[in-house]
Amino acid sequence: MPRFGRQYCLSMATEPGDATLDIKVRDDSAHSRYEVTVEGAPGGHAFYRSEPGRVVFTHTEVDPKWQGQGVGSALARAALDDVRARDLKVVAICPYISAFIRRNPEYTDLLASR
Repeated sequence: MPRFGRQYCLSMATEPGDATLDIKVRDDSAHSRYEVTVEGAPGGHAFYRSEPGRVVFTHTEVDPKWQGQGVGSALARAALDDVRARDLKVVAICPYISAFIRRNPEYTDLLASR
């Protein structure tokens, strides 16, 4: 049976006046990925590998149905917040996570040297 770590529940609207999306992110540590669900349906994953003192993000996927609606950002934010809460560092091999950190400098302190 898979063991799940922390779970993050978010409700967000992508634009003022838009409908609010029910977004949940959880760490599926048994499969080394953060999973996002949107309105109860699978929405994507951020894959990683754990190394001593750090998490290496290798690939992120978001279902095309949810692309451009803030789901990838919610996934990245929750995953990085979890890494911070666990007092770990990040290696962002994944282009999406790397770009997210560049666009959100409040996460640059998480970056580790390779």
